[in-house]
Amino acid sequence: MLDVGCGEGAWRAPLLALRPQCRYLGVDSSEYAVRRHGARRNLQFLPFADLAALQPAQPFDLVVCSDVMHYLRDDELAAGLREFPRLCGGAAWVEVFTEGDDIVGDMQELRRRPAAWYRRALDKAGFVQAGPYFWLAVEAAAQATALEVPK
Repeated sequence: MLDVGCGEGAWRAPLLALRPQCRYLGVDSSEYAVRRHGARRNLQFLPFADLAALQPAQPFDLVVCSDVMHYLRDDELAAGLREFPRLCGGAAWVEVFTEGDDIVGDMQELRRRPAAWYRRALDKAGFVQAGPYFWLAVEAAAQATALEVPK
């Protein structure tokens, strides 16, 4: 499991509780989070735009990218998304806020893009939406049942 923009690794514990054998890797651009929690939580310093530097032996079954994309510049987002098909062999959980959403929290550097913008970007990267925030990589989508992927 790969957690892109993991911060302090908040997704790690719940995922390991569900799947104790899961191997978790978190990457983030926060030097503080990696310095403080990296060794214990398997976090590495890697900005979103530099995902090309990540060279796993095989694609991850699950890629989580939660509360990240709406803070990135268009060029950073495009560079990272280009790597998602290579890194994700199964499903991606992409939680992102759009221009029409009522948001409470960190508004600094928030980019209010339309929902259609993100749908096009993920579609262009080869992902198929299978539910709220849930996207399937092209190989997984090809094996999905009729009710898993809207037609």
